[in-house]
Amino acid sequence: MQRAVYAIATMDTKADEIEFVAQCLRAAGVEVQTVDVGTATPPSRLPDIPRSDILDPDSLPSQADRGESIAAMSRSLTRFLSQRVDAGVVAGVIGIGGSGGTALITAAMRSMPIGLPKLMVSTVASGNVEPYIDCCDITMMYSVVDVAGLNVVSHQILSNAAHAMAGMVQHAAPVRTSQTCLGMTMFGVTTPCVTTVRESLEEQGFDCLVFHATGTGGRAMENLVRHGRIRGILDITTTEVADEIVGGIFPAGPDRFDSTIRSKLPFVLSVGAIDMVNFGALQTLPAKFLKRNLHIHNDQITLMRTSVSENVAIAKWIAQKLNQSNSAFTFLLPEGGVSMLDAPGAPFHDPEANRALFETLESELNLDHHRTLIRCPYHINEPAFAQEIVNAFLTMSE
Repeated sequence: MQRAVYAIATMDTKADEIEFVAQCLRAAGVEVQTVDVGTATPPSRLPDIPRSDILDPDSLPSQADRGESIAAMSRSLTRFLSQRVDAGVVAGVIGIGGSGGTALITAAMRSMPIGLPKLMVSTVASGNVEPYIDCCDITMMYSVVDVAGLNVVSHQILSNAAHAMAGMVQHAAPVRTSQTCLGMTMFGVTTPCVTTVRESLEEQGFDCLVFHATGTGGRAMENLVRHGRIRGILDITTTEVADEIVGGIFPAGPDRFDSTIRSKLPFVLSVGAIDMVNFGALQTLPAKFLKRNLHIHNDQITLMRTSVSENVAIAKWIAQKLNQSNSAFTFLLPEGGVSMLDAPGAPFHDPEANRALFETLESELNLDHHRTLIRCPYHINEPAFAQEIVNAFLTMSE
C-alpha cells in the first residue's frame, strides 16, 4: 500500500469540501485517501475509505445519540489510523470540521507520533485549542467561515491548508534517531540548573530535549517516552504537580509520571519550582488566595507560594505515583531552595514549607538500594547541585 495523506471529514455534511482539499493535494503531487467519519446520513460523495472500514455500524449507540456516536467513531478512527501508521502508509493527516468533527478527528491525531504532519481546519481554532491539541504537534487553522460549502473564503482557506500539508509531506526533515536522547524539564526559575545539566551531558554525547514545565510540557515529554523516542529522564522541574494539587493553570494531569515509571529508563528527579503555583493575571486569581504570598511574574502570570500543608499534599501525590512501581530512580532534594524565588532574601524563601516537602517525601517514598533519595546542601541553581544531578544520571545510565 502506497504512503498517502489521509483527508478526513464527516462526509455526510462536508464531502465537497474534503474532496476539494484532496484535489488540491493531488494537483500538488501528493497521494491522498479521503476518509468518511460521518455517523448520521450516508455520504454525499463516495470516499476512498468508507466509514464501514473504520467502525462497525452495530457498535454505534442504538439511540443515535450524537455525542456518543462521535465518541465511538473517534475511538475507532484512532485504532484505524494507528494500524495504518504502524504499517508505514500514513504520510500525514488533514481534517476539516466544526466543533464535533474537530473533537472527533483531533483525538485520533493526538495518538499519532510526534513529527507526523497533522493539520486541522476548524471553526473553533480561534478559541481555546488546548483540549484539541494538548501536548501533540497538531497544526490548527481557523476556517474563518463555517465549513459549509465552497465560497470565495473557504476556497482559499482550504487551498492554503492543502498546500501546507503538501509542503510538510514533500519537504519532511530527515527523521533523527538517537539512543542517547534525554528528556528534562525546566522553568525560568530553574534555568541555571537545567542549562548546566544540559551542557554537561551534551559534552558527553547526549542529545537533550528540554520541556517547559507548563503542564503540557511534562505530558509532551512522557508522550515521547511512550513512543520510545527518549532514553532517559531528568525530571528536574516538577512544579506541574503543585498546580495539579492546588488548582493552578499548569497542572501535571492525573497520569504524570506514569509513562516514566513504566519505561524502566534511567530516571532522576527533583523538586524544581514546587515553591509556586501558577495563575493568570492578578485579577483572575481566586478570591481565597488573595491574601497569600504572591509574586507578579508578568502581566499574564501571578505566582503563589505553596504552603506547608500544600507541600505535604504535593509530596504525598508524588510518592503515591512513584510507589506504584518498583522502577529505579534517584530523587535529589536541594536543601538550599527549589527555585530562584526560594532563596534567602527572595520572596518565596520559606524553610518550613520546604522542610515539610522534604520530610514527607522521605517518609512516604518506598526506598531501597535502587530507589534512593539524596538531600543535597545546595540551592537548586548552584553548579554543585547540577553536578550532583549529572553524576546521579550517569551512575544510573551505567
